[in-house]
Amino acid sequence: MRTLLSSLFGTLLLALLLAAPACAGPAPLALDEGWEYRWGDSPFRADGTPAWVDDPASSSEWQPIAFPSNPPGRGGSKHAWFRITLPEGKWRDPVLYIYSVDLITQAWLEDELIYQYGHFDPRGEGRFEGWPWHMISLPEAFAGRTLYFRVFSDYTDIGLWGEIKLMDRLDLLHYIIERSAGDLVVSAFLLLLALLAFIFALVQADRRSFFGIGLFALAAGSMLLAETQASQLLLEVPLLWDYLAAVGYYTLPVAMGLMLEHWFAAQRPTLLRRIWQLHLGYLVMAPGLALAGVIDLSSTFPPFDALLLVTLLVMFTIIIVHLDALNAEQKLIITSYGLFALLLLVDMAVAHGLLPWRRVPVSGAALGFALAVVMISIWHYQHTQGELRRLNLSLEKQVAERTRALEQMVEKLQAYSYQDALTGLHNRRYFDELLQHEAAVARRHATPLTLAMIDIDHFKQFNDREGHEAGDTVLVGVGRVLTHHFRDADVVCRMGGEEFVVIMPGATAAIAEARLGELLEVLSRTRFRHRERVLGPLSISCGIATYPEHAGDPLTLIGLADKALYSAKHRGRARIETYA
Repeated sequence: MRTLLSSLFGTLLLALLLAAPACAGPAPLALDEGWEYRWGDSPFRADGTPAWVDDPASSSEWQPIAFPSNPPGRGGSKHAWFRITLPEGKWRDPVLYIYSVDLITQAWLEDELIYQYGHFDPRGEGRFEGWPWHMISLPEAFAGRTLYFRVFSDYTDIGLWGEIKLMDRLDLLHYIIERSAGDLVVSAFLLLLALLAFIFALVQADRRSFFGIGLFALAAGSMLLAETQASQLLLEVPLLWDYLAAVGYYTLPVAMGLMLEHWFAAQRPTLLRRIWQLHLGYLVMAPGLALAGVIDLSSTFPPFDALLLVTLLVMFTIIIVHLDALNAEQKLIITSYGLFALLLLVDMAVAHGLLPWRRVPVSGAALGFALAVVMISIWHYQHTQGELRRLNLSLEKQVAERTRALEQMVEKLQAYSYQDALTGLHNRRYFDELLQHEAAVARRHATPLTLAMIDIDHFKQFNDREGHEAGDTVLVGVGRVLTHHFRDADVVCRMGGEEFVVIMPGATAAIAEARLGELLEVLSRTRFRHRERVLGPLSISCGIATYPEHAGDPLTLIGLADKALYSAKHRGRARIETYA
């Protein structure tokens, strides 16, 4: 528990750090119109591409839909296709964000598979693998192309769910963390509250009451942590988080039943005991059968939702009948639980499509429960002084652990923000900031500054021929060769796709041209390997521009170097062109 709390508080502080405004750029665009759907599953050609993505004869089979979820006339079908024509936009690193999918999906950009979540067997079916949010990378030239989603679901719902947006990758990460910050705060607060309640259950006379409060806080805190989207950034194992969310969710009525049974002990509450025992059995049985592979975890939610609805009605009927038996503190806790239960029911209705999709502030109600318990704790402050003093040393140790965890996570964040995830090189964001700095230095000291744009020749054809995994191997290998080839003072960055750039402070065009000539020689002798297979030879085209030789403003070098690169490609590739 202590390690979990340390991680949570480190995450909380990190979330507050990242809640700053994202870098300026095109605003996110919600894709809430222009969708079409089609029931069934597409046949696949011999080359592995679905027939439906370029079959004009079947265009009449596609029907318009307001949002790609739960089309009419399902009739027991487990397969559906959705499509949309992507709009134009000038995002630097475009991604498509999807809140969730029921249950597994493939994304095809026309005849190219660009994303898959879950495993499709030969029949086009698969097992539930969790409900994560999805970030689908898009190529730069996506505008006007049709994006298809192949979806399989044996759940009550089918299709995409929640919200779908086009945006920059960094904007999405800011968006996820900003939206998750409140839930992270509340979950950390609840887990700390659970820890304190369990400790009080060991040292106070009213043990069962403290145990019930601690169990409820632990269940609610675990559920909120597992359901917050930022959890996927901590550990990308969606099914694990869904199991944690399910266990927390299924534990809530057990905890509440234990508290009510204890508070109504004088009334001999046999029915309450049977209720929490029934839920305890479900808590053990449902995830257990899912873990054993007998059922999917997703199929355990609808029966529990129905059971919970009946349970809440029975529990609150008993509370109303015996309300006079509760003291003021217990009534405060019951009131906060009632608000929490109400929002759970609203969230349940949204999940089953009974209400339009929206984010239900369940964490706010959980926070209300936590604050109610805190208020009661303040009333009893004088009675807990001795216990708090004994906890002081332990809490100081936790603070030190959280501080260390925060420092490690901040370092990781800084590396992630300026580093290309595939090659380990600096990314476009780092390049933009460094170019500003080097341009200022070059102007101030009247020293040359050279930019070299580098592009792998025929890389798209290579990808189509060898596969994207082999393409990734080449990108990593080329990045490694570039890093070792240039001077320590030179900085190599990946601009995106197969394009790289080298910032060469103090270097003239002639020096850069000589250095790039050596690089062409090195790459002509280099062979990359992928899965014990030697890949074909690759060549690069290079464009050079130098300040002040070619430009009066160092910041214009990137455009000039790009023109020189275009000239190199136009003149036959595998060559170096200096801007003229």
